[in-house]
Amino acid sequence: MVDRHHIILGGNKEGEQLIFDAGMANRHGLITGATGTGKTVTLQLLAESFSRLGVPVFSADVKGDLSGIAAPGREHPKITDRLNRIGLQDQPFEGCPVLFWDLLGHTGHPVRTTVSEMGPILLANLLNLNDTQSGILQVAFTVADDQGLLLLDLKDLRTMLIWMSDNRQELGKQYGNISSTSIATIQRSLLVLKEAGGEAFFGEPALNILDLMRTDFSGRGIVSLLNASSLYSNPKIYTSFLLWLLSELMEELPERGDAPLPRLVFFFDEAHLLFNNGPAALRQRITQVVRLIRSKGVGIFFVSQYPNDIPDEILGQLGCRIQHGLRAFTPQDQRAVRVAAQTFRQNPQIDTATMITELGIGEALISTLDGHGRPTMVDWCLLSPPRSHIGVLETRERERLFASSPLTGLYDTPIDRQSAHEVLTERAVALQPPPAPEPQKQGTSGQRQSAGEALLKSVVRTVGSQIGRSLVRGLLGSLTGRR
Repeated sequence: MVDRHHIILGGNKEGEQLIFDAGMANRHGLITGATGTGKTVTLQLLAESFSRLGVPVFSADVKGDLSGIAAPGREHPKITDRLNRIGLQDQPFEGCPVLFWDLLGHTGHPVRTTVSEMGPILLANLLNLNDTQSGILQVAFTVADDQGLLLLDLKDLRTMLIWMSDNRQELGKQYGNISSTSIATIQRSLLVLKEAGGEAFFGEPALNILDLMRTDFSGRGIVSLLNASSLYSNPKIYTSFLLWLLSELMEELPERGDAPLPRLVFFFDEAHLLFNNGPAALRQRITQVVRLIRSKGVGIFFVSQYPNDIPDEILGQLGCRIQHGLRAFTPQDQRAVRVAAQTFRQNPQIDTATMITELGIGEALISTLDGHGRPTMVDWCLLSPPRSHIGVLETRERERLFASSPLTGLYDTPIDRQSAHEVLTERAVALQPPPAPEPQKQGTSGQRQSAGEALLKSVVRTVGSQIGRSLVRGLLGSLTGRR
């Protein structure tokens, strides 16, 4: 008899069902395989299984085909045959409760965070800054804290940088050299981020992570799906948002220890984007988050093509391994297959490397953790089909579910309260000297422009067009813990 906290992944060649202990989900997992071998369907199977157990799930929907999890599946001869082979003849078709999210706010609830919550490390990575420019950005956050200035959206940060540039000599006595060239480079990067749609992710109301950890009236965990189809072409924004979210979970959730079920399961699709060309400091932080978030009751599943897409220091922390087929057409492919085979606890009855290249669609090699946290020997598995609809949810049904969301109205209207931009602008106005009683005659030298006038003019030139505009904000979060 299967324990109520177990998930049936499928069956092996001996007709035995392969079980995953859901209580081990906070030991994390990995789903790998070539394009078209069934990774997304496996993700869907796991997500709906956790939902039935009462565990909330978060996943990015990169291609849009995870949305079908909200609707029940349908009978099909191939599905019926597979269920019979696995011994799941009485399995009902059913959908999951779903919340739709969208960083742009088009097809789901908008997701926002503040610049301060994102923090300088993640923001520097998002802006592709070098070490010197990252240091200047760190100074901007420190000065804002010391001055009691809130950095909520991008115009706050742009105004802060203008003020720093105009006062760099005085600030340099306390914070070190502040290069106007580096500040100009950061400003240009902020403009690029704005053009890529990044401005929509910063501001308030910011996302409350507890809204990702809901259950419905029947006790099923709600599946939160982030529409990431437009973000895939902007991998820095995509990965920075997901890293911020993981960091917020780690910082906000209390310690939990071992429990029968995780508090939340987080799927990181296209995980290779997270580690491509990232700085060493960021990789170290990711490793730390993966290691520590386990104690908060959060499980992370990375989804990518190859196991070596994941750094060794993180790969060694992933307890559940589901390997779909890989093709070994080139020497590089052959090396990837060998690496994939070596990540498993070997089974003397299986030639793991050879079998990886022979796996069909919906088949996988699997190793999980037993009740004592020990990896099981790798085994071939015919994966169970999801109970929900495989593929894209119909637009009309998606719109109906979104309209009936319990979060309707909570995040829809952006808020623009007084922060660094408004405070520094008011300071600049206050510093303006009274007008001269009479204009200077032509040919005489005029009075030198004051620092306040310079700041005001600089602010107006750079961010004046933003004043009065209704801002949609959001994204990312603090990797340093600084508020």
